[in-house]
Amino acid sequence: MVEYRIDRRSGVATYVQIVQQTKQALRLGLLEPGDRLPTAREVVEATAINPNTVLKAYRELEREGLVEARRGLGTFVRATLGTGAQAADTPLRAELGAWAARARSAGLGREDVDAFFTAVLDEHFPKGDQ
Repeated sequence: MVEYRIDRRSGVATYVQIVQQTKQALRLGLLEPGDRLPTAREVVEATAINPNTVLKAYRELEREGLVEARRGLGTFVRATLGTGAQAADTPLRAELGAWAARARSAGLGREDVDAFFTAVLDEHFPKGDQ
C-alpha cells in the first residue's frame, strides 16, 4: 500500500502531491490493478490533512481512469502507468539509488539533488517528450 508524504513547503497543492505520488507508485509497479488505496481516514491520520483534500485527489485519479471508488469498500486501482522495465527493483533503480547515496555523502542536500536531477532530465527529455 502507498504511504503519502506531504511536503507543506513545496508550494504544490496537497491534493496534487497525492495524485503525483499515486501516479509514481503506478509507474514503479508499487500499485497494480486491484490494489486498494488507503482510505481517506487512513491518509488523514498519517498526514494530518483535511479529508476533503484526499477525496479531491482520489476524484482526480478516478476522472483520469486510474482508480475506481467502490461504495463501502474503498478506492481501487483500475489501471497502471508502468511497464515491466519500470518496476521498483530494476537495475536502473539500483544505480540511481547508488548515485543518490554518493550525492548525499558528497554533501549535496535534497534540494541540490532535485535541481541537479531536474537539469539532467531536461537535457535528456526535452519539454513535450513523454
